[in-house]
Amino acid sequence: MGTRLPDLTQTQWRIADAALRHADSDADKRACFPVMHELRPHLQDEDDFMQRIGRAADESYRILAAWEEGRVVALAGYRFQENLVYGKFLYVDDLVSAEGQRGKRWGERLLKAVDEVAAQAGVARVVLDTGMANTLAQRFYFRQGMLTGALRFGKPVGSAQ
Repeated sequence: MGTRLPDLTQTQWRIADAALRHADSDADKRACFPVMHELRPHLQDEDDFMQRIGRAADESYRILAAWEEGRVVALAGYRFQENLVYGKFLYVDDLVSAEGQRGKRWGERLLKAVDEVAAQAGVARVVLDTGMANTLAQRFYFRQGMLTGALRFGKPVGSAQ
């Protein structure tokens, strides 16, 4: 019988980059909302955001944020998962830099830190999805050493259509 991933939602990972830290308190999570809203404009408001990430925390979701002068300028939301394709892996749900912070290497720094977290957790793979039309993100991920491995297909079901 395989071993389950332990609860990693409060683990204090060693992050080498001093500008990066997890947003674990409610105040820190709320500070992430304006940046997350740039990536996920469908989020209705800060309360909707807090409810969604609260539910996602049950699946080990955490936010690693880049902080500059006390405010969030970029973030990576991630979780640990296991499936038959990859085994145990770290999945990056969200990666975004605030509008005025793009081009300052925050994404690169966050992905490097996510790699550190994955290694410390004992998983051998980091996985993320990006839109087919998002060629700028695709070029960025290639530069970070990530390769395409699949196309993901999906469709709405039931009343979600």
